[in-house]
Amino acid sequence: MNLAQRRGNRLLVDHIDLLREAFVTVRARYPFRLDAVVVLPEHLHCLMTLPPGDADFSTRWNLIKGHFSRALDKGEPVSASRRKRRERGIWQRRFWEHLIRDETDFNRHVDYIHWNPVKHGWVARVEDWPYSSFHDYQRQGVYPPGWAGAQGELEAGEGSNDAQ
Repeated sequence: MNLAQRRGNRLLVDHIDLLREAFVTVRARYPFRLDAVVVLPEHLHCLMTLPPGDADFSTRWNLIKGHFSRALDKGEPVSASRRKRRERGIWQRRFWEHLIRDETDFNRHVDYIHWNPVKHGWVARVEDWPYSSFHDYQRQGVYPPGWAGAQGELEAGEGSNDAQ
């Protein structure tokens, strides 16, 4: 999920408590399990599991984005098309959805999510990024200390979360 204005924007980490509140509020009405998440300054990735027979990711994302947006002061640039639809200029309209095929696919996506702060240059080590479920996985023993330590290690195929 991306912010509309990404360059230099730190909105998500500057307002992390509002974002967490949005997830909690929406989850109370539209249940989901948050399997993995990383929040970067201008975008986030998450892996969520919905209840059996429920594939409505769109409603959940719209509500999360709306709850977060309403909690912020207005003032961001708003395009004419957004103004016409009475939308704020905070989030991109679309999101990418992928149905997990199997345990290997799940593990690869969890690794990708946790590696993202390193990939985008925010930190040199995954464990240094505070807004990530990586720390929960590490406490549970899924990831060993120093997992994917140096930049490039994961991209070279090492340090995979295959044990999960």
